[in-house]
Amino acid sequence: MSTQTITAGTPHATSPSSPSSPSSRHARPHQRVTQLRVLRSEWTKLTSLRSTAWTLAAALVVTILLGVVLAKATASNWDHYTVEDKRTFDATATSLSGMYLAQLALGVLGVLMISGEYATGMIRATLGVVPRRLPVLWAKVAVFAAVSFTLMVVANLIAFTAGQAMLAPRHIDVALSDPGVVRAVLGTAFFVSAIGVLGLTLGTLLRSTPAAIGVLFGVLLVLPQIVGALPHNLARISDYLPSTSGDALMQVVPSSSLPSPTHGVLVLIAYLVVTLTAAAFVLVRRDV
Repeated sequence: MSTQTITAGTPHATSPSSPSSPSSRHARPHQRVTQLRVLRSEWTKLTSLRSTAWTLAAALVVTILLGVVLAKATASNWDHYTVEDKRTFDATATSLSGMYLAQLALGVLGVLMISGEYATGMIRATLGVVPRRLPVLWAKVAVFAAVSFTLMVVANLIAFTAGQAMLAPRHIDVALSDPGVVRAVLGTAFFVSAIGVLGLTLGTLLRSTPAAIGVLFGVLLVLPQIVGALPHNLARISDYLPSTSGDALMQVVPSSSLPSPTHGVLVLIAYLVVTLTAAAFVLVRRDV
């Protein structure tokens, strides 16, 4: 698939005495490999897989559904909330809570975007056409990040609108124009897409779907539990976990237990820079 996307057709061998043969008339010269052509190839591969559509649809649905369900449950039980719970209630975070499931779906899709090629052997064809290798990694990251971020922005806007409609009868809803709300919507979308790219880099490093998914889920689900069991003086270690960064970006009402949204963005960027650098180094240095 990638070979057809990046390179043009190669002329078939013909006899000099038959220059007017169909193959010679329609043959085109070999086209130079460019980053744009590699991007088109990766776009074709991503959009041609049925599993991609199903996974993206699942991320969209769970983001909206969980946000609506939690908002509806909150509105139904509002009278039972304590004064402190009401004071610290975050209507925006409630309607965006679907990101906890969406991150898992897009994280798995990020892993499969490259580990699937290692499993089928297609990676040999891809890297044979693009022997410098790094353009393939950059193209995969760019295509996946653009698709996942766009999807999550749409999902978050729908989830927010529907969730606030559930909260409106209790007059505890907020508007998109309120301070910090747009930042939370975009920040949560950035977090989920960053987790997807993190999955992609783990797939590049480990070349194994089960191993990469296991590490990703360990970082997102198991490591926070381990850090949470540490002594109180070590509790701030959690500020440097990806999951905590997601919580920080989702919050509009300040919480003493969470770092600032800026801190969350910087931590996520640090994770991406480190893992992308490692993935690029390994991709260039080792055999396929």
